[in-house]
Amino acid sequence: MGNREDLLTGAEECLYEKGYARTTARDIASRSGVSLAGIGYHFGSKEALLKEALREALEKWGNEVGAIMTSDFPTDRTADRFAAIWSKAIESFQRSAKLWAVQFELLAILEREPDLRMSFAEDTRQARIALADMFGVVTEDDDEAIKVGALYQALLGGLAAQYLGDPESVPSGADLLEAVRLIAPDLMPPRD
Repeated sequence: MGNREDLLTGAEECLYEKGYARTTARDIASRSGVSLAGIGYHFGSKEALLKEALREALEKWGNEVGAIMTSDFPTDRTADRFAAIWSKAIESFQRSAKLWAVQFELLAILEREPDLRMSFAEDTRQARIALADMFGVVTEDDDEAIKVGALYQALLGGLAAQYLGDPESVPSGADLLEAVRLIAPDLMPPRD
């Protein structure tokens, strides 16, 4: 690996170990074995490096989850597919708990970091479309996919927060399916 890749690896490790706000440029340089000047040369700033490291970590996680979600599931949109995908997503929290913790930390500081907030907002649109696709929602209308993806994103983030707080209390995919079935009749218009 070159210095740039070493810095990204070191930054990712620091994010998991210390979090976004407490990671210093020295921490990254020390962890990566690259000089402090290398951060400026390759990324311009510690913040830009951390942002890129987080983006890469999220991309790796997304690819991992995407691979898990597309294997072993029926291709049609069924209740069994819904429950199975959510069960696998919940299982993934064990491997990605540190990444989720960093994301929640970032959410807490977005108000004070306009550049980070703008980057987060840009990535959110694509994440929502990807989530809709992962669950088999096929539509030509990106606005529809974004709405469905936003619901799945809210559910995913909420489940991740529950997992970080108390892993034993997180509902299963079957529990989520049952909950949807319980509330669905109240959401449907009465039939004539």
